[in-house]
Amino acid sequence: MKHSIFRDKVVIVTGASSGIGKATAMEFARHGSKVVLAARSAERLAEIAREITAMGAEVLPCVTDVGKEEDCRRLVEKTVERFGTIHILINNAGISMRALFDDVDISVLKRLMDVNFWGTVYCTKYALPYIVKNRGSIVGVSSTAGFHGLPGRTGYSASKFAIHGFLETIRIENLKEKLHVMIIAPGFTTSEVRKHALLADGTEQGNSPREEKKMMSPEFVARWILKGIRKKKRNKIMTWTGRFTALLQRIIPAVVDYAYYLEMKREPNSPLK
Repeated sequence: MKHSIFRDKVVIVTGASSGIGKATAMEFARHGSKVVLAARSAERLAEIAREITAMGAEVLPCVTDVGKEEDCRRLVEKTVERFGTIHILINNAGISMRALFDDVDISVLKRLMDVNFWGTVYCTKYALPYIVKNRGSIVGVSSTAGFHGLPGRTGYSASKFAIHGFLETIRIENLKEKLHVMIIAPGFTTSEVRKHALLADGTEQGNSPREEKKMMSPEFVARWILKGIRKKKRNKIMTWTGRFTALLQRIIPAVVDYAYYLEMKREPNSPLK
């Protein structure tokens, strides 16, 4: 186990059952952190907890639906009951969608906001006093969709924009307390998020429309999350495409619109005409 600034730090990771969440939890464990795993699958959490325990790190699996305020409150209470405090919160839990706004059921957008946005709000609300006291870190795992709207992803983009506004405000309100808040935007990352993306009627997509093997690895993203926290980064856009998007949307936004339209239209079975 590495000698690290993260040793003995208490870290909550939401969406910890797979993908970026699991990889981030494992990376913190390798650095000697006390890791709290939050996700809906008790079976997966138990499996990951066994892996972390075998590494010699302390772990607390906590079955949590971040779309439910009571679950998030209980997550924080169990963490403090077990470890006494909280140093870092990784707001990673999220779901995606793939449908035109004209076609999508409003319940799908509500579900996106419940998990992606309200999950971030609930967890941050209850964990904030402990993290502020420790001058710790709050991280929001975002996307290019939080910097520029993506066609076919209205609910997803809206939730990420909302997270950005929320976390930026939390940062400003706690400037004097030296609270660190980071928004990190990976590129397309190998995970199950596209398989579980919601279609217009709320059913899951089932298959990814993209080549998962060519994407970033969750482990690569996890290492960048820890690096960003260590360096107290404010925003980290992990791809050149994302960086250009953030820059060019202020200069030639219509070109960026059209580029994303063409990009999303090329996907197999794209809802775009």
